[in-house]
Amino acid sequence: MGILVFIGLSVAAILHAEGVAGFVPFANMEALLLVMGGTFCATLVNYPLKQVVGLGKILRKTLLTSAADNTYIVGTFVSLCQKAKRDGFLALQEDVDKLQDDFLKRGIQLVIDGADQEFIRNMLETEIGFIRERHKIGQEIFNAMGTYAPAFGIIGTVLGMILMLNSIEDVAAVPRRMALALAAAFYGLGAGYLIFLPMGGKLRRRSEEELLVKEIAIRGVLLLQSGAAPSVVEANLKAYLEPSQRMLVKAGEEAPAGK
Repeated sequence: MGILVFIGLSVAAILHAEGVAGFVPFANMEALLLVMGGTFCATLVNYPLKQVVGLGKILRKTLLTSAADNTYIVGTFVSLCQKAKRDGFLALQEDVDKLQDDFLKRGIQLVIDGADQEFIRNMLETEIGFIRERHKIGQEIFNAMGTYAPAFGIIGTVLGMILMLNSIEDVAAVPRRMALALAAAFYGLGAGYLIFLPMGGKLRRRSEEELLVKEIAIRGVLLLQSGAAPSVVEANLKAYLEPSQRMLVKAGEEAPAGK
């Protein structure tokens, strides 16, 4: 939404200042190709092709995935602890099969299988470590592209001005051609500071939210394995939530779609 609003504001500013003809200096395909192509090629120098191509999947996840529901996972563990106290760990198998969160499912399955706390902790924390590294690569690529794009914008501008001054014949055409050359800087700065760097920041925030959910899951699994009372589990896991979220916890609540 922020990107679309900025584009709308830019269009409104151009129309207000110049009218429809004001878009002509920005219609520079050579500048756009140089900036975006240069940014992509520089990224390929720094990162493997497989990781760069995988940015599309990361981008969709960053834009379309909503924030995780921490209250749901707390209520789930309270409900599981109540059932485990009443019927034992083996009775949780049916509930585990219904879970759609693979990380949560693996952790509770280890409890049902009788694994000790140290083994469970090592297994789940190792997985979190690999998830953190995968997310870190995506953040680094977006941040790198945010650094490259403005630089290639300046390169495109310098290149355009060199070509303009080398072949100029009509002095009156200098302002128009200079405006075209500066379009490369506009594309580079706009792409870097409006798209790539904010996307890197958004991905970092999404990663922090996902890892927090998994930290809550690890804590819940260990409390479940230790046989803690449901009230103790609820009090411990609510510590991860904001005060406004703690009143929303409902034990036994069904998972929303996509959880």
